[in-house]
Amino acid sequence: MERLTGLDASFLYLETGTQHLHVCALLILDPTAGGTQYTFEKFKAELGRRLPLIPQMRRRIHEVPFNLDHPVWVEDPDFDLDHHIRRIETPRPLERRELADLVGEIASVPMDRSRPLWEMSVVEHLTDGKVAVICKYHHAAVDGITGANMMMHLCDLEPGLSEPEPAEQWKPEAQPSDLKLAAEAVLNLPNKLGLFGMVPKTLGMVAGFAQRRRNNEGGMALPLTAPRTPFNGAISPDRVVACAETELGAIKEIKTAFDVKVNDVVLTIVAGVLRTYLEKHDELPDKSLIASVPVSVHDASRHTAGINKVSSLFSQLGTDIADPVERLRQVAEANREAKQEHEFVGADFLMDWSKYAPPNTFQLAARVYSSLKLAELHPVVHNLVVSNVPGPPMPLYFLGLQVEAMYPFGPVFHGAGLTVTVLSNNGDLDFGFIACRELVPDLQAIADAVPGVVDELLTAARDLG
Repeated sequence: MERLTGLDASFLYLETGTQHLHVCALLILDPTAGGTQYTFEKFKAELGRRLPLIPQMRRRIHEVPFNLDHPVWVEDPDFDLDHHIRRIETPRPLERRELADLVGEIASVPMDRSRPLWEMSVVEHLTDGKVAVICKYHHAAVDGITGANMMMHLCDLEPGLSEPEPAEQWKPEAQPSDLKLAAEAVLNLPNKLGLFGMVPKTLGMVAGFAQRRRNNEGGMALPLTAPRTPFNGAISPDRVVACAETELGAIKEIKTAFDVKVNDVVLTIVAGVLRTYLEKHDELPDKSLIASVPVSVHDASRHTAGINKVSSLFSQLGTDIADPVERLRQVAEANREAKQEHEFVGADFLMDWSKYAPPNTFQLAARVYSSLKLAELHPVVHNLVVSNVPGPPMPLYFLGLQVEAMYPFGPVFHGAGLTVTVLSNNGDLDFGFIACRELVPDLQAIADAVPGVVDELLTAARDLG
């Protein structure tokens, strides 16, 4: 048994019927590479053999009576692999855009909290002969780093299925009694008083922000100052996804030419495709869009417990700047200032606050916010989420099959109905776009603009020489 941290649990509390807080990934696998003989039965059996390497895949949520404290992870005594991996039959081979529609449908369905919070859907028939695996995990169970670590246990550097030594018969741990959980929650109540110590720290931080603004010292973009766009409103349960890719070498060439970071280039590409999209719809704001950018603090946090170790900064995207080179330089400068101010905030600020989150209050607030569509009544906090996750620099074989592409999809939120997640994979950069279907019905148009924006920046980089 292990108690969820406040940050991990917050992804459960903030979930509503329209705001799903799971993450997805679309893996395109080549069943012919390396001479592997693929069958669904072998694929599923290989997954089952590896479960002892990833004990969290057999854990489920167990709530504390009356939500007196954060839930705990317990081993599922009724764990059945058939509940988590399924083969999707199709009447004919799917085109990639039809596959994207299927991913959107899967992303639109909330997860069953009575079971371990993951699932895989295998699509064997694509028009190019590849196999697709649609992975789905709740954000309470993974973040970017822990998800990558979990994936590595399911991957090898060489093709073929492994034949490990037979594992000992798995026996789930004893389930905690409600009385024990309630008693522990009551004994833990004095620790909640630490909340009062966070107040002066937060007020001092706000005063520091205000002072730097008065001194014109710069800093990260401020939440609640973003312009409103068509995708900034209350979201429905329905999701749509789209994919794009580019060569990582091109991104690094741009980075080197302009002496910026890879993440600066990624954000500038996202800014470019959004500017193109909003101009086409005659909805481009005069002010720059603001992105919320998750920052992993696994190496900087003093906290040892928990899965999600992440903070966030707000970055100006320069969508109000027509010239792509000037936009890149502006994004790089904005990111430098945002990182400096983020360091002032500290790696643990979000985790320190979230551990005091009262479950019932958070869940009620999330439901009220969602049902009343309050995201449409107050200023826009941020326009979208953009996450850049480092991935494997070498070929990987997922349960024996070579990974050709790996497209990640994060959650979308009320008020910010578009999320872009980027993952480096064996020399490529794979873009996963996910949005509320009603707010961005033509999401594929955004993804289709990626190659042109990259080419524009690459041409400018080469012109410098």
